[in-house]
Amino acid sequence: MAQNDIQTVSTGQDKLMLALAVVFAIGGAVAYQVLASEDFFIRLGVVLAGVVLALVSFLLSQTGKRFVAFAKDSVNEAKRVVWPTRKEATQMTGVVFVFVLIMAIYLLAVDKTLEWVFYDLILGWTI
Repeated sequence: MAQNDIQTVSTGQDKLMLALAVVFAIGGAVAYQVLASEDFFIRLGVVLAGVVLALVSFLLSQTGKRFVAFAKDSVNEAKRVVWPTRKEATQMTGVVFVFVLIMAIYLLAVDKTLEWVFYDLILGWTI
């Protein structure tokens, strides 16, 4: 039997941490609206505090820890990518431009041929 790749929130503590993250984020947005009469920087500070608390709560959960591990693995994988040299990139770009030009000419020829067949030969219209 194949291993199930779907990971769910399994512990009560993990669910609580994720719920707190959502509450902090929503709380920051609500506090921004409630403090409408206050200075903008105070309101911004409240929103930022809510976002920071939500982020800390998320990162302390198992889901957040798995996300951080995934992000680190992604960065390590990106470091192992063999990037093309400048010459190779320029050559590939040139090939793409030539292909696009050839395709444009081909589609123009097909379009004009079909236009000629339908309008001039079949319908007898002149455009």
